[in-house]
Amino acid sequence: MGERGKKYLEALKKVDRERLYSPREALALVKETSYTRFDGTVEVHMRLGVDPRHADQQVRGVVVLPHGLGKRVRVLVFAAGEAARIAQEAGADYVISDDEGIKRIQEGWTDFDVAIATPDMMPKVGRLGRILGPRGLMPNPRAGTVVNPEDLPRAIREAKAGRVEFRVDKTANLHVPIGKVSFSVDQLLENFAALMDAVKKARPSGLKGPYIRRVVVSATMGPGIKVDPVAAQALEVSA
Repeated sequence: MGERGKKYLEALKKVDRERLYSPREALALVKETSYTRFDGTVEVHMRLGVDPRHADQQVRGVVVLPHGLGKRVRVLVFAAGEAARIAQEAGADYVISDDEGIKRIQEGWTDFDVAIATPDMMPKVGRLGRILGPRGLMPNPRAGTVVNPEDLPRAIREAKAGRVEFRVDKTANLHVPIGKVSFSVDQLLENFAALMDAVKKARPSGLKGPYIRRVVVSATMGPGIKVDPVAAQALEVSA
């Protein structure tokens, strides 16, 4: 067994696999059991009581994490003319306004984390669906990444602050990052509360039965720690 395997088993010993931890206890334990040398990402995994095969049971939404994700977010904006100038002044890392920029992405360039577009650019951006879609980078009005020029400063600011999109997968699970292991427990807890609030708001209106069935938190390569789903849903978002 390698060094990594030993470290994982040692971390696992600290976790009671049968217990449902309170959100605060679980996040403190995530910090304690992260054994990677780099600053790992803390993720929340949720099992939902929905059937994603039905269009009316799709769960998707956006959350702006109060403490961000602990990394620099590179924002690309598709905009032309006056909107391109607004995007540049609002702090966009890249602005694409012509076919040359579109071609660059068609050739495989995707060194950015969030893509935002103005509505008039969407016919051109639509040609990039095969490249941007699978990477979760396609601008989308429902996700708040297709915006009018006057809304660009807010959209760019939110993206840089730690705006995270979430979407239920085929197995009715959500996997969402909420920060880094180096964050304090309070910072992680506030980000967790913001996520839970957004997920609750995204509940399908016609859903019967329990919605959030299982909640687990973990750090990159660390053991999963079960969180009491009732306590997780009771978290208050601080003003």
